[in-house]
Amino acid sequence: MRYDVIEIMTRLREQSHRVVILSNTNRLHQNYWPSHYTEIAAFSDFLYLSQDLVMRKPDLVIYKYVLQSEGFAAENAIFFDDIEENVAAAAQFGIKSWHVSDKNTVAKYFANYDFSIPAKQ
Repeated sequence: MRYDVIEIMTRLREQSHRVVILSNTNRLHQNYWPSHYTEIAAFSDFLYLSQDLVMRKPDLVIYKYVLQSEGFAAENAIFFDDIEENVAAAAQFGIKSWHVSDKNTVAKYFANYDFSIPAKQ
């Protein structure tokens, strides 16, 4: 478990930012990880799981679905993924996208973020 990322998620949510997870899953993963990684569900606002959505990254329709469900424009979203093809697809849709190439990627992205400023309502 990446507790540094959990801390970032917590701080973002404290500022009233929505933090959602979009994950390609299969039945095995869907039955396993929610019960073994309860922090993910506890520290995010919603889990979008491909198994439930019958859509998968990198298909553009899944990014559109999440944005519409959340009520956000693509330019107001940030997407992190460890698969470059998924990052490229999200970027093609207009989402600010970052390839997670190592365990420090997310922390580096937020290193200069001012967590004292609340989200705009």
